[in-house]
Amino acid sequence: MRYLGKFDHGKVQTLPAISGRDVPGATQVRLESIYVYPLKSARRVPLASAHVEQRGLRHDRRWMVTDASGRFLSQRDVPGFAVVRVSLASEGLSLEAPGMPRALVCEPSPDAATVPVQIWKDTVEASLAGPEAEAWMSDYAGRPCRLVYMPGKTLRRLNPAYATGIVSFADGYPLLVTTLASLEYLNSRMDMPVDMSRFRPNIVIAGSRPYEEDNWKRICIGSVCFRVAKPCDRCVVTTIDQDTAEQGKEPLRTMGQYRKRGSGVYFGQNLVPEAQGEIRVGDTVEVLE
Repeated sequence: MRYLGKFDHGKVQTLPAISGRDVPGATQVRLESIYVYPLKSARRVPLASAHVEQRGLRHDRRWMVTDASGRFLSQRDVPGFAVVRVSLASEGLSLEAPGMPRALVCEPSPDAATVPVQIWKDTVEASLAGPEAEAWMSDYAGRPCRLVYMPGKTLRRLNPAYATGIVSFADGYPLLVTTLASLEYLNSRMDMPVDMSRFRPNIVIAGSRPYEEDNWKRICIGSVCFRVAKPCDRCVVTTIDQDTAEQGKEPLRTMGQYRKRGSGVYFGQNLVPEAQGEIRVGDTVEVLE
């Protein structure tokens, strides 16, 4: 596993990774929130508990929108994806969006035909959701679109320079973790605070110190342990309000003042699960390395 150089945080310094239980009277480091994004780039779904699978949290980013050629589309292309509301249904997905009728999209059968789709540098096989779903997404996005699903037989590999394993349609890694303390520090430097939804994490941790997560290499949430693969390089999606789809310049502008390293601006850490298991809001978080 490779690690990049340290940050210059200005007034805040990263500290040795500790667990809240290691310091008498300290706030316990705990799992504050869990989110899945069944449809990549659409609205988050908060959960009280989630099952950790090899490719990430169950139901997370197994669906994706592509253009007619099969290249993935995200809020970078269509900011309005931010306000597409997704609900998990027994048949598949329920989709709602401003000015659109509610749509129920059935999960393709395991033996359904697949087509190649491209996400960043990866090309993998995905199942088409069908013409009605395609028409709904195209109408909403204002451009020809397809809606695709990642079947269990599709194995998208992680970047071997950082980790081994498989991943869903997430940008690069099975899970993303952020901390409330780091967000609070970021907001202390801005005129207008931003919500954690801008960073689209899977898990949010409370009780740590600002940017303590920069030093983590291995953590356990409840009984499930994770390896830290690499810091998360943030993009223009963080400048999109996830409740309105309005776009501005923050928080990238402020983070660029103290979270920039090379050409990237970083917030949060990418995780790779070591095993399957259940995590729950309120679980103790222990830093092992």
